[in-house]
Amino acid sequence: MPLRLPYHFVLIFLAALEGESRYLEVRDGGEDEPFLLLDAQLKREISDGQIYRRALRCLDMLSIEGQFTFTAEQPQLHCATFFIADPEELITIDFDFVNINCEAGDFLKVFDGWILKGEKFPSSLDHPLPTSKRYVDFCDGDHVRSTIKSSQNVAMIFFRIHDPGNGFALTIKKKTNLFPCNVISQTPAGRFTMVIPHQHRNCSFSIIYPVAIKISDLMLGHLNGLRLKKPAAGCGGMGDFVELLGGNGLDPSRMFPVADLCHSFHGPAQMKIGCDNTVLRMVSSGKHINRVTFEYHQLEQHELTNREENSLEEFCFSSV
Repeated sequence: MPLRLPYHFVLIFLAALEGESRYLEVRDGGEDEPFLLLDAQLKREISDGQIYRRALRCLDMLSIEGQFTFTAEQPQLHCATFFIADPEELITIDFDFVNINCEAGDFLKVFDGWILKGEKFPSSLDHPLPTSKRYVDFCDGDHVRSTIKSSQNVAMIFFRIHDPGNGFALTIKKKTNLFPCNVISQTPAGRFTMVIPHQHRNCSFSIIYPVAIKISDLMLGHLNGLRLKKPAAGCGGMGDFVELLGGNGLDPSRMFPVADLCHSFHGPAQMKIGCDNTVLRMVSSGKHINRVTFEYHQLEQHELTNREENSLEEFCFSSV
C-alpha cells in the first residue's frame, strides 16, 4: 500500500514542534524530500525475501520493513523519523548499534506513537501506558532494551547528534495485530472494521484528510439511533459509544466533537468533515463486543466549498 500523506501534513512535519514541545523540535529537514514515498513496484521488488536498506535523513518517514542507518556528517540537532505501518500491523524497532555521546548533549529517544507540536497520537486517554512509559531514552541508563515494540501502527524516534561519524542503525519489522485499536490511515480513502472484544479501552482511527465518512454497521448492544452532538448532550452515560471528531491537530482529546453514535444500527450514516484530521473514536466499557464498520474518502475541493446537510460548521471549513 503506497504512502500518500497530504501536502498540508508534509508541511506540518517540516514545521513540527517549532514552538512549545520539550520533547522534540524539528526546524530544518534539509534539502532532501523528507518522506520515502513508496510505490507498489518497489514493494513488490522487495517482497521476495530481500532486505531493503538505506540511510536515514534527519527528517524522515518510513512505511516499510528494512535496515536503516544514520551517520552524522555534521551536527544534527533536530531530527526525527516517523514510522507507519498498515492498520492491522504493529512495528518492531531493533537497534543494531547506537553510538552517541550523551555527555556532549546527544540523545536518541523512541516514542510509542507520534507527537507533533506537543500533541500525541494516541492521546493519553486512549493509550494503555502513561505518557512517561511511552518513551525509551538511550541516555537514561545502561540497560535500555534494544528491541522496542509499538502499541499501534505508528511509532517514532527523535535524536540529536553533535559529532560527525556518530550515529545508529536499526531494523524495522512488522507483525500482525489481530484487534487493531489506535490507527493512523496512510491513505485518503479506505474501509475498516474496528472490533473491541470485551475490553475496557478507547480506540481511535485517525484520517489526516478532510473526508466524507460513511458508517455502514455499528454494534453496541443497544437500540438504533444517530444524533448530532449538541451542548450538554452526548453518550457519556452510555458506557459504549462511538464519536466523530474533527480538528487540525493530532491529539483526538483536543478535537471538536462532531457527532455521537450511542446505539447500534445498520447504516448507512454519512457525514462530511472538512478538518485536516478526522477521527472515529470508540469508547468501550468492556461489557460487550463492540464493532463498527466504515469507509471514507477525501473530500474534493468543490465538496469543501459546497456545504450541504451533515457538514461541519465554519470552524474547520474556514481553515481548509
